Amino acid sequence: MRRLPLPLLLLAALLLGLPAPAHAATDHGESTPDHDAGRAAATLAEIRTAGTAWGLDPATGRMTLTVDDTVSARDVAALRATAARAGALLRREPGALRILIAGGQAIYAGGGRCSLGANVRSGTTYYFVTAGHCTTVASTWYADGAQSTVLGTRTGSSFPGNDYGLVRYTGRISHPSAVYTYPGLLTVNGVGNAYIGQAVCRSGATTGVRCGTVTGLNATVNYAQGSVSGLIRTNICAEPGDSGGPLYVAATGVILGILSGGSGNCTSGGTTYYQPITEILAAYGVTIP
Repeated sequence: MRRLPLPLLLLAALLLGLPAPAHAATDHGESTPDHDAGRAAATLAEIRTAGTAWGLDPATGRMTLTVDDTVSARDVAALRATAARAGALLRREPGALRILIAGGQAIYAGGGRCSLGANVRSGTTYYFVTAGHCTTVASTWYADGAQSTVLGTRTGSSFPGNDYGLVRYTGRISHPSAVYTYPGLLTVNGVGNAYIGQAVCRSGATTGVRCGTVTGLNATVNYAQGSVSGLIRTNICAEPGDSGGPLYVAATGVILGILSGGSGNCTSGGTTYYQPITEILAAYGVTIP
């Protein structure tokens, strides 16, 4: 699997045993559902138009290509033809897919902010993870807007392709393994993998805690700054400044991912996408404390 600039610096295998006809073309040359999904994914993976996203819609069992309000009528027509060729559904989504700059509390750099995703460690060295579109554009991170209290320095960043970054703590500020829940702290009890229909919440510096459900896995989003793949999709809203914040299960304290971006807002509603936390931990060789 693979890996948002900060417009305001407010600041992720669907597609085993005995050979089975269900996983191959039939004797009559007809495609199976698995084959159709793979073919659709291969066709949709060629799309690079900003303001689009694609993935499997579990409600219909079909691949879906989503276009936002920034995609021109001419491009929509071309994308509709591509979707038809792939046997995929085309759906309009209000608003604009964008990176969302700002566990959940604000972190600052370069005059803007993001949200901290999770505190992690490698041995006795402590770090935090956040969105890669945040760490890509700033090295030193602070706990306050005046940038007087240093948190630490970037040691890793991956965007686009992926959307995660790693900052090593160098300051003296306390960094518990918890999600800030506006107000209060929820102890982090581990990490997990999201599943369709799962009840989840996210925490972010702009809009606090918002909850909903997981609506898709392994989604690809084509931001203006580049494509990011392997993302979790939810029906939870978010706004600029929330990016990098954690997606978690409130009942258990299990972290599932960190916010990459989305469309819509928290007034009319929206869709958000998250980089899976297990991929981030594996990439950097760190663990949740």
